Amino acid sequence: MKVILCLALLTCLIFRTEGKKYNRCELYKMFKNTGLAGYHGHSAADWICVAKHESDYTSTKKTNHGTSQDYGIFQINSKHWCKDEKPAGSPNGCKMRCKNLLDENIHDDIECAKKVIEGPSGISAWPSWEKYCKGKDLSKYTKGC
Repeated sequence: MKVILCLALLTCLIFRTEGKKYNRCELYKMFKNTGLAGYHGHSAADWICVAKHESDYTSTKKTNHGTSQDYGIFQINSKHWCKDEKPAGSPNGCKMRCKNLLDENIHDDIECAKKVIEGPSGISAWPSWEKYCKGKDLSKYTKGC
């Protein structure tokens, strides 16, 4: 019985999706190093605020909206930015599979976010930025980092 339980646990560990819940200082450093901080005039604090309110800093978050889904730390939408498993094609603006946005490596998420912000909506493509970040004191997101 113990052997079966150990094998089941080992199988779960092997086949689980590799993801991570980041802390704000990890994101601050990563956003600075990748050039996201300051990209199109938006600070690291803006992006950390977006990540907080979109995914609570969790790289494996996936949200179903019926006809589309949001993926990863920035909750990037499949309708315009990535290709998911649904047969109907999307413009796939980031030229990637949506499932790639669900792992611990968020460098591809960052590159895709740069493409989203270059679009007509800019950072307002994230409703959470409008609601929780725009015009607010965001110093708490980078304090101590």
